Amino acid sequence: MAVAPQITSGSSSVDEELGTVENGNLKKSLKGRHMQMIAIGGALGAGLLVGSGGALRAGGPAALLICYAIVGIMLLFTCQALAELAVLYPINGAFYTYIVRFVDPAWGFAMGWDYALAWLTVLPFELVAASITISFWRDDLNMGIWVTIFLVVLSVIQIFGIRGYGEVEFVLSMVKIVACAGFIILGIIINCGGVGNQGYIGAKYWNAPYSAFTSVNGFMQVFVFSAFAYGGTELVGLAAAESANPLKTVPAATKTTFYRICFFYIVNLFIVGLLVPHTDPRLEGASGANTKASPFVLAIQDAGIKVLPSIFNAVITLAVISVANSCTFGSTRTMQAMAERGMAPKILAHVDSSGRPIWCIVVQIAFGFLAYIGEAANQSVVFGWLLSLSGLSYLFVWGTICATHIRFRRAWKAQGYTLDQIPYKPAFGVWGSWIGLIIAVLCLIATFYSSLYPSAHATPSAAVFFQSFLAGPVILFLYLGWKLYSRDWRMMVPIMEIDLKTGLRNLQIDDDERPPPQGWFKRIFCGFF
Repeated sequence: MAVAPQITSGSSSVDEELGTVENGNLKKSLKGRHMQMIAIGGALGAGLLVGSGGALRAGGPAALLICYAIVGIMLLFTCQALAELAVLYPINGAFYTYIVRFVDPAWGFAMGWDYALAWLTVLPFELVAASITISFWRDDLNMGIWVTIFLVVLSVIQIFGIRGYGEVEFVLSMVKIVACAGFIILGIIINCGGVGNQGYIGAKYWNAPYSAFTSVNGFMQVFVFSAFAYGGTELVGLAAAESANPLKTVPAATKTTFYRICFFYIVNLFIVGLLVPHTDPRLEGASGANTKASPFVLAIQDAGIKVLPSIFNAVITLAVISVANSCTFGSTRTMQAMAERGMAPKILAHVDSSGRPIWCIVVQIAFGFLAYIGEAANQSVVFGWLLSLSGLSYLFVWGTICATHIRFRRAWKAQGYTLDQIPYKPAFGVWGSWIGLIIAVLCLIATFYSSLYPSAHATPSAAVFFQSFLAGPVILFLYLGWKLYSRDWRMMVPIMEIDLKTGLRNLQIDDDERPPPQGWFKRIFCGFF
């Protein structure tokens, strides 16, 4: 019988083959509570609280629920796969680094830059969205004033490094969680006729003359909205490199993904679909930046509650600022890791004495100045093109994370390691990653179709197609560009050449610390909870 290779602590020195410092100089300051809030509330922003209105109008309440649930299932498996890798390799760059090492450097280059560009372009959008929320109370003030204020606030947060990011996310995520939980209770009361003069609503907006679905095309469009809304769920894996104890905090934070998907997305959106008809003309502007078109706010207004719409609008403002804060984390850590590998300008690899990738932060804040485009007459067109890099990018990244986990497991087995040496394993193992990958591919196909035919009788339009599917050609360009530059024409890194040692932590577990064997049902059930 072959003896499994011994797991030893990975070196943090320069990897000569890959040209990277795996652990860099980033500070490991994130505690368990920070990781929990990053996992639970990190992506609760304009995409959910406002953009869900556009999804409701496009597909109807049933499509809203089904599509968000499908993408949620994919993310459940994706985050568990990412957690296994992050516990074994809590290294800088997280999934970008895993893709380069376990799949293909060219594809890693494409995914890394596409992911960084997605966050870079989302920041100005979120700043505009946060500024527009203020017009709910004061539409006489210039939006540029609030853009400036929010940019200054974000810059101040960066002074405190990763700890500042963690503390801000902790506080703002708590606010978002309380608000979402409160809306569920209020929504049930409104639906039952306990508030306002609407009486009992029930499921009447799911039936004639409203209907639960709009069209096949509308159903497929909802996948784009859901991908944008869920964007940021994977940040807990990226934060592992700056966690004080990733072996404990990453699995714990990952398990909360189940609750966030089921509770904060599915239940809230189900109630929204009960309270607001998809034919409501006020949803026309629910693109993610117009908080006056938020279905959450509309549901409260229709119930005749006077003060609460303003309170919930304030929550939306804080939620948008929270996502803007996540933008600076997601893009800067990815660019810094890419620079260490020679896939980005070398200056971006610099980390100052406080553990901040300072030049990456400068680049991200500079992109924030694009928010002043919001003052232009054609700002919706400009932001439409900028955001075309975002929602679809997440689908590519999530699918690739699942594929990376599959490749890792193959290499782990082929090189003589055993599953017992992996301290945290997903409930469904590699099969969960296969399910996540297949769902991601199906979502991309649906998005491709809806980009060609946004409505039942529409004819293909280049402008409409690329506004929805621009990330596809951009990723292909980046992939082929690195292939030409590196002249490495292999499709994937051979299994036996995959580096499983660099950055691998010493994760030996004593027999008395190893949990007792569990049956298959308990393993699967406890794996999610």
